[in-house]
Amino acid sequence: MPPLSAGLCFVCPSPYLSRWFRGEEPACPCSRPRFDPWSGRSPGEGNGNAPPGDKDIQMADNSFSDGVPSDSLEAAKNASNTEKLTDQVMQNPQVLAALQERLDSVSHTPSSYIETLPKAVKRRINALKQLQVKCAHIEAKFYEEVHDLERKYAALYQPLFDKRREFITGDVEPTDAESEWHSENEEEDKLAGDMKNKAVIAEKEAAAAEEPNPKGIPEFWFTIFRNVDMLSELVQEYDEPILKHLQDIKVKFSDPGQPMSFVLEFHFEPNDYFTNSVLTKTYKMKSEPDKADPFSFEGPEIVDCDGCTIDWKKGKNVTVKTIKKKQKHKGRGTVRTISKQVPNDSFFNFFSPPSASGDGESLDEDSEFTLASDFEIGHFFRERIVPRAVLYFTGEAIEDDDNFEEGEEGEEEELEGDEEAEDDDDAEINPKKEPSQPSECKQQ
Repeated sequence: MPPLSAGLCFVCPSPYLSRWFRGEEPACPCSRPRFDPWSGRSPGEGNGNAPPGDKDIQMADNSFSDGVPSDSLEAAKNASNTEKLTDQVMQNPQVLAALQERLDSVSHTPSSYIETLPKAVKRRINALKQLQVKCAHIEAKFYEEVHDLERKYAALYQPLFDKRREFITGDVEPTDAESEWHSENEEEDKLAGDMKNKAVIAEKEAAAAEEPNPKGIPEFWFTIFRNVDMLSELVQEYDEPILKHLQDIKVKFSDPGQPMSFVLEFHFEPNDYFTNSVLTKTYKMKSEPDKADPFSFEGPEIVDCDGCTIDWKKGKNVTVKTIKKKQKHKGRGTVRTISKQVPNDSFFNFFSPPSASGDGESLDEDSEFTLASDFEIGHFFRERIVPRAVLYFTGEAIEDDDNFEEGEEGEEEELEGDEEAEDDDDAEINPKKEPSQPSECKQQ
């Protein structure tokens, strides 16, 4: 009688017993590759065609218990432990609550609810969407009329902005009535002035006579650039002398019947850097729902912009820098130095933006980021800087923005405080809840 041979199937895996006969490998019922525990080898590895000896038979006998290998017993034991652990976890109310919450969030999403509705109801929902698209087109017409109103009132603002420029440049001196301003500390200043004696007043008058009286308001727009973080990040040290020649910034809206757009005009006095008196930046806008996604329409948006050519004087172009490179001749081995111009960081790159439309090619990630920042800056000039220039010069507009942000944070802090107060109330109402004070204070 050939000796017994035992193995574990790689596929089932199931233990099997068979007779060693004529050098054949033990066969599993599924007739798939298997592993021989006696030799420790798979079929075809080493010499697996010799029958095991007595010692091997003893090892095989020890590896079985009632015809089941010890590995299978261990696997069954582990499976039993896993089932017990699963039962314990599922009996935990916190785990069950978390699972139920997850299931509820999945099953109650709007899209899943819509999918369960009858076809007749879905048909009516589609009709509502059609109405919503028509509403979006009416909203687009509304914003077109708003643009017309902006153009109308811009003409009313312009005389005031022209006078502002005259005061800034010093071409016109404001009258006493025009320069009168009631400050918050006016009464305190008046009281302090009444208490001064004639000698002190005379000294101040003499000092005022010696004080320099510059023309207009020096560096008005340059100071705004320094005060506003969005702009100061763009300004390099070599841009500053040029921006000190900036005299005015204007906004001009597109004419009636023309595509929606606006132009920023930067007016410079004669300087040593370029011959242009005005640098322009045109922003093209769109006020119509996107055909592919009409529900995303939220009003006019900037879709593209065009700059202008700056006529730099020789050696004054701050948007490029010259670098020197050495080249070695391959044949003669001689070395020569060549000069090459490369782009340079500057605020004046603002007038050479990448084109959003391009030449049929999509923009890379850096260009998209630059263009998005450019749109934001252009909008900020139009909506905030130009209409409220003096408040950005004094910093009052910036302080208002900061106070608004701090107010939002303060509201969050107050809400947190209310939650803490509610917790304290719960502690008083619920006698089972532990008080927050130390135990030695309880009997006071």
